[in-house]
Amino acid sequence: MKQATKNFLGLKKEFSRIEDSDVIVIPFGLEQAVSYGHGTKNGPKAIIDASQEVELFDDEMKKEIYREVKITTIKEIIPKKKIEDALNQLYQVVKDVYEAEKLPIVFGGEHTLTIGSFRAAKEKFSDLTLLQFDAHADLRDSFEGDKYTHGGAMRRSLELGENFNLVQVGIRNISNEPSEGSEFSFLEKNKKRIKTFWAREMKEWKIEEIVSSCDKNVYLTFDVDAFDSGIMPSTGTPEPGGLSWYDALDIIKEVAKKKKIIGIDFVELSPIKNLSAPDFMVAKLIYKIIGYIFETRRK
Repeated sequence: MKQATKNFLGLKKEFSRIEDSDVIVIPFGLEQAVSYGHGTKNGPKAIIDASQEVELFDDEMKKEIYREVKITTIKEIIPKKKIEDALNQLYQVVKDVYEAEKLPIVFGGEHTLTIGSFRAAKEKFSDLTLLQFDAHADLRDSFEGDKYTHGGAMRRSLELGENFNLVQVGIRNISNEPSEGSEFSFLEKNKKRIKTFWAREMKEWKIEEIVSSCDKNVYLTFDVDAFDSGIMPSTGTPEPGGLSWYDALDIIKEVAKKKKIIGIDFVELSPIKNLSAPDFMVAKLIYKIIGYIFETRRK
């Protein structure tokens, strides 16, 4: 792993040396199997560029998080052309991060990449939950004949083994097309393994129920279209009726407090020219989540 010249948050070398790091940021702009809007390959750069303007003092935690948590950004990895090879490529990088005893955070890129990064997490950790923030269930078996698409990322991830469960938050779009694997029917048949918190029922959600649905170790995959399209237009398949900023923060804060978040990816940001607010929101969200995770670990 080689360190990037431009670090997430613009951190100076003394706070981002790879040998001292607690967190490794992995930019991986995979874009090979999107179904609607394009641009996710530019997501990692947009997040890192926007992060240069994030205020490093956090008013909630009353400190500069980066002084206690060392965050290293490695050079952006250019995904291999064949999707299976690209997923194996990311798997190996995340595996290396785990072997170094650091927290991997992947900046995507399309949601398909979760298959590679989560595979490394599954091999290392037991008592594991895949926690998905998303507008879409991503449980298709295929799309236009392709098994590896962002619309099937969770279905392929579930096939990696039986020793984990899936918790979905914010879902408000699902298919039941037989030619694509009858996504809704698959979900209904697998309710013992998949817990879905539908966006339409958001007013009835109880954060403690979301948290208690998770096992001891949690891999967080955050598709930015989980946010309402009014605040997150910069994604390939935006959906109305989604989460607000504080909806997401409140849930993740409690998960970090009660469970151990062992890996993260942020996916499906498709930057829009001259509209930096969504990019900035994702960058700030990541910084806050890092703070939540290590605030709990170091108490």
